[in-house]
Amino acid sequence: MSLRAETPAPPGARVHRFTRAERWVHRVTAALMAVCVVTAAVLYIPQLAVLVGRRELVVRVHECAGLALPVPVLLGLASRAFRADLRFLNRFGPHDRVWLRAALRRDRRHGARPAGKFNAGQKIYAAWIAGATLVMLGTGLMMWFTRLTPLMWRTSATFVHDWLALTIGVVLAGHIGMALGDPEARRGLRTGTVTREWAHREHSLWRP
Repeated sequence: MSLRAETPAPPGARVHRFTRAERWVHRVTAALMAVCVVTAAVLYIPQLAVLVGRRELVVRVHECAGLALPVPVLLGLASRAFRADLRFLNRFGPHDRVWLRAALRRDRRHGARPAGKFNAGQKIYAAWIAGATLVMLGTGLMMWFTRLTPLMWRTSATFVHDWLALTIGVVLAGHIGMALGDPEARRGLRTGTVTREWAHREHSLWRP
């Protein structure tokens, strides 16, 4: 039985990274999150509140966007590819510890940050934002339906909701900053494909 050498991929060859369903889950979730952040800013920053006005409408938009935030992910569970990516995001291995140590040392050498389809930073972000979204949803419901919980609970929920919202804003700014620094990663979310060179450089353990 003869063995045939693998034909090297031509320069600029692209590999599949995300399905259409996965890209739409990301887009709709990002849009809803943006609405939540913008309306929260209008509600809590006096200058913006005066500029926009119509506080009751802003509150309703904020509430509806918050309630809808988990919906894209729940719908995305119908996609086999999306479920597979969730398993990748929830699985940490020894290479993830290597990636984190290199990131903390700001070591950007080729091969210093081994990663599968998702790197350790993306896995931590995904886990954190998912947990934060659930906490925001729970505390938001307690603030909305005031008759269902005692005053002390609502006061605590308001405190957690407000400060976690600020933290989410900071983390999202960092997430967007990282995305702006990697055009190929953004292209992968926009078109579903990335160059083979980028995949090998940034996600050396990924086998598309």
